[in-house]
Amino acid sequence: MSDGQKRDDKKFQDPNIAINRVYTRKGDAGTTRLVGGQKVKKSHDRIETYGTVDELNSVVGAARQTIAEVYAGHEGFEGLSKVLFKVQHQLFNLGSVLATLPEDVGPKMPRVDADDVAELEGLIDQYNEELPPLRSFVLPGGTRLNVELHLARTVCRRAERLAVKLGDSEEVDAQAVAYLNRLSDAFFVFSRWASVAAGSDEVLWDPNV
Repeated sequence: MSDGQKRDDKKFQDPNIAINRVYTRKGDAGTTRLVGGQKVKKSHDRIETYGTVDELNSVVGAARQTIAEVYAGHEGFEGLSKVLFKVQHQLFNLGSVLATLPEDVGPKMPRVDADDVAELEGLIDQYNEELPPLRSFVLPGGTRLNVELHLARTVCRRAERLAVKLGDSEEVDAQAVAYLNRLSDAFFVFSRWASVAAGSDEVLWDPNV
């Protein structure tokens, strides 16, 4: 099979970019361009949405780094790191399609889809099976990784809200919203799993503390 045939078999197109300069001064007027070339204000809901997805990706990267530094050699945590690594790539796919107007989205443009949502649901069920039932709401704490995963959950919820808001005025892929919804649930389960796997007590909400 030729390289061209292999490329055609890929689910999404490979990146075709060249980043030679970090600054261009073109955004000094408060505008930027979407993938299709349209100039928009940096305060636009679409920019705010995919910018928050980018922020979320950084938080997930911090969680993976904590695993590498604190739980190296622990099979369970390394398995979680692999899950989070794939999530990082999926978030970049999501950011790519959010940075593109619907009419400019090509058939092989990176995005999240129903398979990605179903995969998250499977992971939620898998990790949740190892957890005791909750008797109260939990607070972030106990371990650094737990806190970072809760931070990822809250940033993910914000990204979801922004995607829904964007959908009030422009077309937004329904799978993008569904993915962010399931991903925030996944981060909640991952945060609980991380505490249990580390042997740390969960921090439960006590309204009378």
